[in-house]
Amino acid sequence: MRIAFLVAPQGVEQIELTDPWQAVLDASHTPKLVSTKPGHIQAFHHLDKADTFVVDEDLDHARAEDFDALILPGGVANPDFLRLDTRAVEFAKGFFAAGRPVAAICHAPWLLVEADVVRGRTLTSWPSVRTDIRNAGGTWVDERVVVCTDGPNTLITSRRPGDLKPFCAAFGEEFAKDAREQEG
Repeated sequence: MRIAFLVAPQGVEQIELTDPWQAVLDASHTPKLVSTKPGHIQAFHHLDKADTFVVDEDLDHARAEDFDALILPGGVANPDFLRLDTRAVEFAKGFFAAGRPVAAICHAPWLLVEADVVRGRTLTSWPSVRTDIRNAGGTWVDERVVVCTDGPNTLITSRRPGDLKPFCAAFGEEFAKDAREQEG
C-alpha cells in the first residue's frame, strides 16, 4: 500500500510523524511525505525545532487517488496551517470520497473539521479540538483510539503522543484489512 502522510512545511509534532512512519514501513507499506510546498518540512518537539524531512510530493502534484490511505500527524501548528490551504482540504476530502482509510492524531482532526467530513462520525483528538468536532457534527469521546466505520471510509483517531502505540496498531490493522480487500 502507498500511504500519504500530509503535513505542513512546519509545525508537525515529530514523534507523531516518525512513529507512524516506522509502523507503515514495518508493515511493508510505502510511506510518502506530502506537503503544501516542495523541499523540506520542519518538525517540532512541542515548541522546539526538531529534525527536517524531505518532501516526496507537494500538493500541486499529489492526488488522493494515487494513495491507498492517509495519515494526518498532529502538532498544534501543523493542522492549523493545513486547514487554511484549500489544496490540503481537498486532498483530505478525496480519501473520504474514495472510501479510503484515514488516520489522524492529536490536533490533526482540525483539518477534517475544515473538510466537513466528521459529521455523524465518532472520533477523538487532543481535548482542545473537542468543541470544534462537536460543532462540525461529530461525536467526540475521550479514548486512546477510536476506529469509526460509520461512513464512507474507516476513520482512525487518537488523542496524543502517549497513545501512539495503540494508534499505530489500530491503523495497521485497518490498512491490512483494506489491503486484503483490494487483493481479494
